[in-house]
Amino acid sequence: MILEFCKWLASTKWSIALHESLYMYPWIESAHVLSICLFIGILLFVDLRLLGKGFTSIPISKLNSSLLPWSIFGFVLMVITGLLLFYAIPVRNYHNIFFRFKLLLIILAGINMFLFHRKMKQEGHLWDESDSIPASVKRSALVSLVLWALVIISGRMIAYNWFDCDIQPQPNWVNFLASCELNAYEMELF
Repeated sequence: MILEFCKWLASTKWSIALHESLYMYPWIESAHVLSICLFIGILLFVDLRLLGKGFTSIPISKLNSSLLPWSIFGFVLMVITGLLLFYAIPVRNYHNIFFRFKLLLIILAGINMFLFHRKMKQEGHLWDESDSIPASVKRSALVSLVLWALVIISGRMIAYNWFDCDIQPQPNWVNFLASCELNAYEMELF
């Protein structure tokens, strides 16, 4: 069902135009990378402060409240440009193992972020002194850094076609993870 939607999306004139565009696709891709830099850069400030490794002279609540609007802006821009990049080549992205892994990591990072902000709302004013930051919050900051680093790495790996469905033979686990549709002849070969 999702694959059929992606095939339909790929056949729309705007998807084709975006994919075949000489300038628009690279501009959107560049905007995506810059928005990632903005979002992750701001996140880095907050996470390093929570870990007590930087910006310790600034109260956490003040740092978070002043950077949160910029972080949201970077995140929204990152999502919009990411959706446009998906829209340009939806079938290839659907079958891409690294794209799927990136989405999973974004979901996990989003859950971590939600739990952090919920705790921040309840107890954040108590953390303004670096000694009073709970260990669970420090773990959350470390998990955030690791997850977003893995999102960047997996996002970069999307460009490589090592596991594309149209490159066969592939190991069965690759065909399974990428939801490759093999015809009867291809299945006999494996």
